[in-house]
Amino acid sequence: MLVIMKNDASQEQVKAVIHQIEKLGYRGIPIPGLQRTAVCIVGNQGYVDDSQIMPLDGVKETIRVTKPYKLVSRETHPQPSTIKIGEVTIGGKTPVIMAGPCAVENEEQALTIARLVKQQGAQVYRGGAYKPRTSPYSFQGLGEEGLKILARVREETGLLIVTEATDFDNIELVEQYADIIQIGARNMQNYALLKRAGHTRKPILLKRGLAATIEELLMSAEYIMSEGNSRVILCERGIRTFADTTRNTLDISAIPSIKEVSHLPVVVDPSHAAGKREYVIPLSRAAIAVGADGLIVEVHNDPPHSISDGRQSLYPDQFANLMKEIQGISFKV
Repeated sequence: MLVIMKNDASQEQVKAVIHQIEKLGYRGIPIPGLQRTAVCIVGNQGYVDDSQIMPLDGVKETIRVTKPYKLVSRETHPQPSTIKIGEVTIGGKTPVIMAGPCAVENEEQALTIARLVKQQGAQVYRGGAYKPRTSPYSFQGLGEEGLKILARVREETGLLIVTEATDFDNIELVEQYADIIQIGARNMQNYALLKRAGHTRKPILLKRGLAATIEELLMSAEYIMSEGNSRVILCERGIRTFADTTRNTLDISAIPSIKEVSHLPVVVDPSHAAGKREYVIPLSRAAIAVGADGLIVEVHNDPPHSISDGRQSLYPDQFANLMKEIQGISFKV
């Protein structure tokens, strides 16, 4: 349920509504709007009797929320959300480009790629310090040393940093270094990690699981938001299907489908969807054309010798072409 406050409702009246909601055994989360504040009731398993809420001062009306995801839904937040980090706005009129290697290998590699993608217009640098791999014998990342290298990348280039937290233990360390914390596809339903992500003030980039429905993705985002962190960015990165011509199948329809029911910004990872660098640019064009708020792309200065995901990493000249080709495609006005 959503409690809509009057335009002139005071902060004290909003607090009184939240207090009454808590007395009823639920939680009340305020959602400030341009003209008035709403309070979303969470924690209920069914019908909420509003008879003890409607008489409170400052309350205009209550609205039943039909979606199981409440804070994520456009029913509670009709306008698209934007997430501002420094000078970068995700969800605005201009798509945000996040680019870099799959994994941080060493400082020279990281800085070389950072300079290249910065020159071509990327605003965010992606690079894994912790790498969840299918094989236990594959490179697992440099850990904190990788995070320190990412900090040096930000210091030299001014690029924001997005990197993955893989478990409950390392998210606190990632939080100290990253501007955006990524929760990867394999952890989309790691609910303990999602709850912990809800207690950070850093934005969360939440990737769709390999076989997750859109509703399951939105419910995972709800876990984060219900703990207090409203700065969530969703990421479509391809799902598993019967097709074997690509690593995964990019679900282009997911972007407008998500935006129809949720106010959260959506970015697309064409690299993990394709698994082949020659498909990354066409998929990027398609993603921007259907309304993606940005891309997260793998770029490497020497893909054949990349420690991980070299086959899907763009060469620097290919990334330059990608940046040229997506110019002017965005449908946003």
